[in-house]
Amino acid sequence: MPASTPRFYARCAAIQVLYQALVNEQEIAQNELNFVLDENHNEIDQKYFEILVEGIFKEINILDAELDCATDRSITCIDPVEISILRLAVYEFIYCPEVPYRVVLNEAVELAKSLGGEQGYKYVNGVLNKMVFKLRSSEYKAVISHYLRK
Repeated sequence: MPASTPRFYARCAAIQVLYQALVNEQEIAQNELNFVLDENHNEIDQKYFEILVEGIFKEINILDAELDCATDRSITCIDPVEISILRLAVYEFIYCPEVPYRVVLNEAVELAKSLGGEQGYKYVNGVLNKMVFKLRSSEYKAVISHYLRK
């Protein structure tokens, strides 16, 4: 995994938790959260990790409804690592407006390259590029306008 920021490691740890909950088909217990935090305690932004995990589990139905509109298959047919990354990124698009969409997109692609299947990052990138237009359209338009003026 490439060296990165404490938030990148928070995202990575959140993916581990989301993946584990998905494949085990159950909620994550506090001791499992503590294990992930202890394993990554030197690198991780613990507060951001907690915000992500709590928020994603709380809003999972909203996240999945948004993803359902942008994916070419049922959520249940998407690789567990990739759907975990997509849920995290869509959560950040919706609930973390202070994080630029390009950061969310880049971090998700890097996570998919590091944790997902060989070509999974391409799928993640494609889905999230569709989501940007819907969930961060004003920010996207501002960035494009800025580059066009140069």
